[in-house]
Amino acid sequence: MRSSFRHTQPTALVRQLAGFLPAGAAAPGDAARQDVAERLGQWLHVGEAISLSSAHAAIAAAGRQAARAPGQPAATAATLQAELERVRAVLSQSITTRDTRHQPDPDDLDTEFTFCLQRYQDQQRRMEMSVDALRGHVRQTLAQGTPRLAQLAALDAALGEMLGGREQRLLVGLPNFLRARFMTLRQTAAASDTPHDLRWLLGFNTELEQTLLAELDHRLQPVVGMIEAMTHEP
Repeated sequence: MRSSFRHTQPTALVRQLAGFLPAGAAAPGDAARQDVAERLGQWLHVGEAISLSSAHAAIAAAGRQAARAPGQPAATAATLQAELERVRAVLSQSITTRDTRHQPDPDDLDTEFTFCLQRYQDQQRRMEMSVDALRGHVRQTLAQGTPRLAQLAALDAALGEMLGGREQRLLVGLPNFLRARFMTLRQTAAASDTPHDLRWLLGFNTELEQTLLAELDHRLQPVVGMIEAMTHEP
């Protein structure tokens, strides 16, 4: 049976990156037209497939354990949702806050991109630490709930272990899209009658922030899904 998610729409992050590509280039979202199972199969090699098989037993065991010894989650769905929004707000503010002391030098744009790259990577590290901590907390809370929630927590842990490394390598590569975008805008400006006009650089920094915000939404998706499952659990 074909996956019911065959026509999954591209995420905000994919759409943002696709906008950086030259006209006619294949967009990252083209892969979304593949069957989800096919795309997942490209991520899992023999070792991961064996681990996934073993994870089924662990997930089932988590459900049985929760059924035998039902516990009381340490936090409610509303509390977790509030924590999610707090983390999102703090990281979003950090992403959109610019160093007003920094003055770009139109004659040294290589250094300017290095500054932008450092800014992006710093924000990625902040997101990784904060989102990982929140995800772990939400997972622990679900593990103390109903059998279905405990199984979901075990599934998230298993998928995080198997797919997290591959995902992280892809996220680390995102600045390559920004580098290409920076060079395109720089070359266009250099060919104009006002090569020292840096309004394009302001636009680039806005696009950088939009990419970071889209990456933040991507990183938070597992957390959002677990909280929604807890909200709808009877």
